[in-house]
Order: sequence, then C-alpha cells, then structure tokens
Amino acid sequence: MAVIEIENVTKIYQMGETTVAALRGVSLQVEKGEMVSIMGPSGSGKSTLMNIIGCLDQPTEGVYRLDNVDVSKMNDDELADIRNKKIGFVFQSFNLLPRTAALAQVELPMIYAGAPDRRKRALDALQQVGLGDRVHHRPNELSGGQQQRVAIARALVNHPAIMLADEPTGNLDSVSGEDIMNIFKRLNREQGMTVILVTHDPDVAAHAARVIHVKDGKVTV
Repeated sequence: MAVIEIENVTKIYQMGETTVAALRGVSLQVEKGEMVSIMGPSGSGKSTLMNIIGCLDQPTEGVYRLDNVDVSKMNDDELADIRNKKIGFVFQSFNLLPRTAALAQVELPMIYAGAPDRRKRALDALQQVGLGDRVHHRPNELSGGQQQRVAIARALVNHPAIMLADEPTGNLDSVSGEDIMNIFKRLNREQGMTVILVTHDPDVAAHAARVIHVKDGKVTV
C-alpha cells in the first residue's frame, strides 16, 4: 500500500520577473515500510520535493496523497497538523536548542501535540537511539553523532508514519555517519517505519532499498 503518492507535481517559483520551475511533472510512489533515497545534485529539485513530501510546501500543480489523503490543497494549519502527527524530520544541522538538555529537546514535539506521558516517551526514544545515559546533557556536551541521535529521538516520539531525513550524515565523520544510518535501517527493519533519505551522497543513498534520482526537476529513474 502506497503511503506517498505524487502525481504530475510541478513547483514554480516567481523570483521578480524570473520564473523558476523547481519541479517539472514529478510522479512517484513510496510504499508503506519502504526505505527510499531521493538523490540528486544541488539544484536538481530534490529539496523542493522533500519539502512537498514533508508538507512544508505545496505543489503549484498536481496531486500529493499522504496515507490516501490529498494534502496538496490543505491550508497552513492543516499541513502543520499533518506534519506533527505523521512525519518525523531529521536535518543535517540537528536543529537543537543550545541550552536545553536532551530529554527536554525530545519532549518538545509532544508539548506542541498535547501528548501525555511525555517524560516516559522521551526517555524511551533516547534509549532507542542509545542515549539513555545522556538524557541531561546539553548539545555542547555531546558529539555530533550524539546530537543527531537526539534529533532522531525527537523525531520518533510522536510515532510518525514517515521518517524524512535531509542529508542526515552531512555534518558527521564517516564512523558516526554509519552509526546514524544503522539507526535508520533498524527503525525501518524492526519497526516497519517508512524512511526517506534525501542526499547527494551515493554512499548514504546505497543504504536504501531503492534510489529515486532527481535531475533538472524531474525523476530520471
């Protein structure tokens, strides 16, 4: 069953008098429980595609169905609700609050969602990523790999259907990067989570079962 269905999606930006077509009629599907990489060079349109998949942006034309619901015409509040309930985000830059301990970082999405048992769920998520002994550490007391683990735990706590990772190893050394990729593979294999990796790195893309190539705003493979 497809969790993501994108049909003939275009995205056009107006920059002054210049029109830029970031996506040009993209169609693709991602099945529930798949681990997929979206790969392309800078300027290929992969980041625009990621923003649409993550409900951070909307297509100019075309249809995007998430869990069989058309989200392509939703308003900002509806998109925010979808993001909070269905999508976990992990970014290259970690996006952690500098003076906040790991446990409180992971609790944040649950505060926005009004979720119960926040402390227990945050502790469980940190345990899942191997940081049960670092729950009171701030970002400046953690390595880059540990900071990314906190970010993954934060993305996990609302039990999203999809984990969307944008260059998740871009700021890490090769050993830490491999550890992070193994976490994503374990989430996919053991929990059946749908994982989408957005990357320009073929070594990262190779961890996925399927690679979708984007070039000049189109899917090429």
